[in-house]
Amino acid sequence: MEGTPVTVDAVRDVGSDTIALELSTPDGFDALPGQFVLLRTEIDGEEITRHYTLSSPAVTETFELTVGIDPEGDLSPWLADLEGGETVHVEGPFGTITYEGETDVVAVAGGPGVGPAVAIAEAAHDAGHEASVVYQDDSPAHEDRLEALADDGAAVTILDDGDEAGLADAVAEHLEDGQFYVFGFSDFVHAVADAIDDAGGDSDEALIENFG
Repeated sequence: MEGTPVTVDAVRDVGSDTIALELSTPDGFDALPGQFVLLRTEIDGEEITRHYTLSSPAVTETFELTVGIDPEGDLSPWLADLEGGETVHVEGPFGTITYEGETDVVAVAGGPGVGPAVAIAEAAHDAGHEASVVYQDDSPAHEDRLEALADDGAAVTILDDGDEAGLADAVAEHLEDGQFYVFGFSDFVHAVADAIDDAGGDSDEALIENFG
């Protein structure tokens, strides 16, 4: 199997049908918040691969991926059943959307985009910068980390799915508060880009990761 074998250090629930997968860091693996990896494993003789964006603010002895569980999926339910000690393979890191600790940030997330958004907000605070988080999801994940960010002074806004007016208002409110990082599926990231432009900003300056 291609990729680097890594050990599953821990698996924990971080929301409704959402887990955080903590993996041991292989030698030479140096990733920044915003980047992603290709995870490989074999299930019932079939090799399965998926891309996951890092959800840890830094890579130390371990790093974290946040995985939404699709009950009908061929990989995520298997990952959710792991207990730690198993081996999976990773390739990467990949991606040019990174946070290197240089600016204030506005992290905007739809659904599974919360992982990298929270990681970037935490990394900004660790670097002594301000952070705002705008997160749209009917069943929020990583609520403990969002609460910790809010307690540490971050502006955290959580919106229901479909609240287009609320999303536009939140984007406009934070338009001048830092570098925009946007993570989510196509409809969501396009809505955020439109909201930036409608508020008088330039969506071309936003760092946007479209999950498809």
